[in-house]
Amino acid sequence: MASGRMRKHGFTLKESSSLPTSKFHLVPHTCKVLSSRLSDGSVISPTTMPMKRIVAPSKAERASVHGWLEAMKNLSPPRMRCMQNDSFEDKTDCDLMDVKYRAWMSEHPSALDNFNAIIEVSAGKRIAIFLDYDGTLSPIVEDPECAFMSDDMRTAVKDVANLFPTAIITGRSREKVYDFVQLSELYYAGSHGMDIMGPAQGCHGFKAQGTKALDEKGNEMVLFQPASKFTQVINDLLEEVTKNVPGAKIEHNKFCISIHFRCVKEENWLALAEQVQHVLDAYPNLRLTQGRKILEIRPSISWNKGKALDYLLKALGLGSRNDIFPIYIGDDRTDEDAFKLLTRRKTGLGILVSKTIKDTNALYSLREPSEVLEFLMHLVKWRRRRLNRLM
Repeated sequence: MASGRMRKHGFTLKESSSLPTSKFHLVPHTCKVLSSRLSDGSVISPTTMPMKRIVAPSKAERASVHGWLEAMKNLSPPRMRCMQNDSFEDKTDCDLMDVKYRAWMSEHPSALDNFNAIIEVSAGKRIAIFLDYDGTLSPIVEDPECAFMSDDMRTAVKDVANLFPTAIITGRSREKVYDFVQLSELYYAGSHGMDIMGPAQGCHGFKAQGTKALDEKGNEMVLFQPASKFTQVINDLLEEVTKNVPGAKIEHNKFCISIHFRCVKEENWLALAEQVQHVLDAYPNLRLTQGRKILEIRPSISWNKGKALDYLLKALGLGSRNDIFPIYIGDDRTDEDAFKLLTRRKTGLGILVSKTIKDTNALYSLREPSEVLEFLMHLVKWRRRRLNRLM
């Protein structure tokens, strides 16, 4: 049943002259927008769209440039090389780190080692899969334009999408992550969930909200963009950042701008961050967040990957069901909003991809994308065996 449904909801993409970087060919038409309530009680409706709610920056977001840099450094911990130095002090430090890491792993055990336990707790429920991209499906690389997923990973994601409702929720632009993934069997939510594309008609009669469009086969699609009114200001800011922040890799992700510090010497971070601060001062409705060697500018709206996950569950017709078991896999600070949602819903689980100790709301962990691949392959094998037994 899950396999057939996902094939039904798969969509075909083609080039559009009006959207030169997009793989979606859209034919807009007039439609009635329906109201929907997210799990936190907020309502999506024609009069209470999330794009209308401007939220004040948090105290952390008002912090100085030095605060930004400290937060960014804390999210990019150095790897300890215990085997490369024989000094007593280094070995002592490594022993201490090993103790701390084992304690952390006891709280966030391997999803691979506990695969059977995960399957047991999901018994009788329908699994849905949600995935981050960078650092989860592909390795973290110096050049963000070269974050390619392996052929084996693509095959695994394709197989998963044909067996379970599946979506990718990423900070990348939706078009860019599709160029990397090249699969039409799943849903895409780009710009940290601010740009979502999927079927207009979800399961069990739920009608997703957003701008209606037709794909090349005439199937009705929905394009949901809670930050759409920020398109022009983001484009204006992109020009300012590109002009005034030399030396960093600037990435336009539709509704957010990513400033990559990975190829910048650490002694130059402060000067670049001060330039970002100077440019951002002129845009009070935008905010700045930190990631691993990255600063991101995005609209100050009440929307994140957790809200996107909630929306996608509803768009798939799964939001109000109590027999759904969402599994969210991600490696970044921004994925914590999705982990928190699953904790609040008391259903499903989060899996953090990390080799280092991190504060997280995820229940389980995987060390790197190769383990994500192995976990996805386990899911596929388990589901196929189950389907064969039912035949």
